[in-house]
Amino acid sequence: METLQATFFLFVFVPLVNPAPPLQQESFQFYEYDTDVSMGSLTQQDYEMQSKDIRKDGTNVSLDTSLILQSDDSQLDVPPTKDTNLPTCLLCVCLSGSVYCEEIDIEAVPPLPKETAYLYARFNKIKRIAASDFADITTLRRIDFSGNRIEEIEDGAFSKLLLLEELSLAENRLVKLPVLPPKLTSLNANQNRIKSRGIKANAFKKLTNLAYLYLGHNALESVPLNLPESLRILHLQYNNITSITDDTFCKSNNTRYIRTRMDEIRMEGNPIVLAKHVNAFSCLRMLPVGTYY
Repeated sequence: METLQATFFLFVFVPLVNPAPPLQQESFQFYEYDTDVSMGSLTQQDYEMQSKDIRKDGTNVSLDTSLILQSDDSQLDVPPTKDTNLPTCLLCVCLSGSVYCEEIDIEAVPPLPKETAYLYARFNKIKRIAASDFADITTLRRIDFSGNRIEEIEDGAFSKLLLLEELSLAENRLVKLPVLPPKLTSLNANQNRIKSRGIKANAFKKLTNLAYLYLGHNALESVPLNLPESLRILHLQYNNITSITDDTFCKSNNTRYIRTRMDEIRMEGNPIVLAKHVNAFSCLRMLPVGTYY
């Protein structure tokens, strides 16, 4: 009976079961990056034909690759250059009347747009300022030449700039001051090589708007004469000042005179002993900073 049941099962149910299809190996295609060539589709015949073409031409793929790499390296080794012959507003940044020519290694003042009001030419290699540099620029209000190599400024370079209010010549190699424009309010000539003979006796007398005068870290032997009444800040620190008179800041013939606008005078770092010149400061509201004994 059991044998009859097994035989019936084999003849009835087994034919109804579909056999599973044979497993097929999944094929993969490999592509070389940034190309349209399928590496998996290359046949042996294609490979042999390419090899023959390479040997026929007498070239070497790896050699070409190395040459390309060497070419790239040689291009990277070329140092960047700065073309100082470019138009000013390509070489510098021009923005709403302001021209920024900072740290671009220029050796002369570039031609400026006629509407320029503010010029910033700091940290360059300018050695000389000519009178013609600003001949046609009557709108300048601020000029900053800090951190250059200026040794000479032609007479008249600034004197005709009737609107100029702020001028910075700090950190240069000047031995004398140029003629200054009449409406100047601030002059910074710190860290130069200016001596007393390099400042004319009446250099500041007519500058009735001058409020800030910075002459620290120079080679002055005395305080400049005829300082205007408008002066508020005067920096003379770290010079070679050895003498001062009763008329330097005050008026010896007027004991009631008070210099009301002067707020700060710095004279530290000079050989002078300020306590020996008490009368020189009698008109000041505050004593200068410096050595008193």
